[in-house]
Amino acid sequence: MTTTTRHTTPVPVVLAGARGHGHWHLANIRRLQDKGLVRLAGVCELTRLTDEELEGLGTPEQSADFGALLDSTGAAIAVICTPIPTHTDLALIAAAKGVHLLLEKPPAPSYAEFRRMADGVAAAGVACQIGFQSLGSHALPAIRELIAEGAIGEVTGVGGAGAWARDEAYYRRAPWAGKRRLNGVDVIDGALTNPLAHAVATGLALGGTTRAEDVTGIETELLRANDIESDDTSCVRVSTANGVPVTVAATLCAEHPDDPYVLVHGTSGRITFWYKQDRVLLQRSGHGPEEYEYDRTDLLENLVDHLTEGAELLVVPDGTGAFMRVVEAIRQAPDPVALPKDAWQYATGESRRVVPGIDGLVAAAADTLSLYSELGASWALPKEVST
Repeated sequence: MTTTTRHTTPVPVVLAGARGHGHWHLANIRRLQDKGLVRLAGVCELTRLTDEELEGLGTPEQSADFGALLDSTGAAIAVICTPIPTHTDLALIAAAKGVHLLLEKPPAPSYAEFRRMADGVAAAGVACQIGFQSLGSHALPAIRELIAEGAIGEVTGVGGAGAWARDEAYYRRAPWAGKRRLNGVDVIDGALTNPLAHAVATGLALGGTTRAEDVTGIETELLRANDIESDDTSCVRVSTANGVPVTVAATLCAEHPDDPYVLVHGTSGRITFWYKQDRVLLQRSGHGPEEYEYDRTDLLENLVDHLTEGAELLVVPDGTGAFMRVVEAIRQAPDPVALPKDAWQYATGESRRVVPGIDGLVAAAADTLSLYSELGASWALPKEVST
C-alpha cells in the first residue's frame, strides 16, 4: 500500500453496502481515515450499522435512501458494494449528483447495463474506478516491462487458474447468491464473474486485452456441482484482436484450495503472477527462477489521489470492457449443466462439495490454454462459442 499522506482536508465518502464484502471496504475506509485522506460521511444500508461495526469511524449519517444520503452528507465519493443488479442504477444516481465512484466488481450483470453505467458516468463527467483490486498491483507494470524487454520471448497466450472452495452456506448468504437471474433481473453470480472475476480481469489485462473491442470471440464451459443456478466449475477462452488467447479455469469445489494465479506464456519462458499476494515468478531459458514481490496501490486511495492530485485512475470502466464481454458471453450461454452425481462428493466433515481431480484440471487449463472438454474431463461438455 502507498503510505504518504498528501491531503489536508479528508474527502467525504459514503459507503453503500457495508456488510458482507462491504466489511472490507469499511476497514479500508477506516485505514484511510486514520491517514487523514477520507472521512466516512454516510452509510447506506437497509439495517443500520451498530456502534461496534462503526468503531473508529465516528458517527456517520445512516440511511437506506442512497440519493438522499449523498445530498445530506455532501459526499465527494460513493463506494458501491451492493448486489450486482443494483450497481448501474446506484452509480447513475451518484453520477447525476456529481459524486465520484468506486464501483465494486463485477460492474454490471450484462454488457447493456455496463454500457448504460459507463456512458452515463462519462456524460456526467465524474470519475469512476472499478473495484478490481488486483489491477492496482505494482506487479502489472513490472510484468509488462519484462514482456516488453523480451524476457520470455514472444507472448503466446495467458492462462488463469482459480481453485477455491465455498461451502453450501455461501450460496445461502444472500437472495442473489448463486443465481443467474432473480425476479426476472440478470445477476450472473458465477465463479468466473464474481469470486474469481479477478483471475479473468487480470489475465485479460496482462494479455493486452482490456477494451470490449479487443475481444474477437469467447468459448465457455459452465458447470455446477452445487444445487444452484449459476456455475461453480467453469472455464472460458477468449480470442483477441492481438492474437494472444486468454484461457481462465475456475472452481469453487477444489479439493485443496489454493491461491489463484495468472500465467503469461512466452516462446522462451513464462511469468506466474499470484495476484492476491502480488508475487511474481519469472522462469526463462538460460536463467534460474527469479521471484519478486510488489506493493499495490489501493483503488480508493488512487481515486482520492486522482481527485486531489490529478493521479491517473487505475481501473476506468472502459478498461473493464473486455471483462464485461466475458460476463455477457456467460450470461448468454445456456444455463450451467449439473455435474453427474458421481462427479462430486462432500469434503470430509464439511458441507462443501468437491469435484475430485478438478485442482489438476484447473492448473492444466492455465498451463495448456485448453478447456475442460479438451483435457478429457469425463463430465465436460462440448464448448459453447460466443462471438
